[in-house]
Parts: sequence; structure tokens; C-alpha cells
Amino acid sequence: MKEFTYAITDPEGIHARPAGLLVKEAKRFASKITVAKGTKAGDLKKIFAVMGLGVKHGETIRIQVEGPDEETAAPAIEDFLKAHL
Repeated sequence: MKEFTYAITDPEGIHARPAGLLVKEAKRFASKITVAKGTKAGDLKKIFAVMGLGVKHGETIRIQVEGPDEETAAPAIEDFLKAHL
């Protein structure tokens, strides 16, 4: 399992447009990808789970990747977050 944290730098937090793109990016991989904020967690491949976390600017999320392509998926998701959020 791969895990990392990321602090959201987008002034609007995780809002609809980048959340949709993030879900689309996660769906490229076979691994199970979980996003968590505090005690709440959800499937990164489901838009309602991502939006339901209500992540705001400056908050930190934790990403866990587990599966056959975790070695590729984790850095790809981290790169996406750095580029878009």
C-alpha cells in the first residue's frame, strides 16, 4: 500500500471541476484509491465521495492506494493534485 498526504492550495478547495478531473484520473487505475480528511474517508473514484468531504483551501487530505498498479497510481495522483489543486 502507498500513502501520502497533500495540502490543498487551490483557493476554492476541492470544487466540482477539479474533483471531476481527479475522479477521472483515479479511474485510470485498477488499484483501490481512498481519499480521507480527518475521520471521513471515501472512494476517490466516486465524485460524491470526494465532494462530500468538503475539502477547503489549506486542509490536508490523505490518499491511500492499494492494488496491482499502486506503484504507478500513487505518483500519478500526487502529480495531478500538485498540478490542479
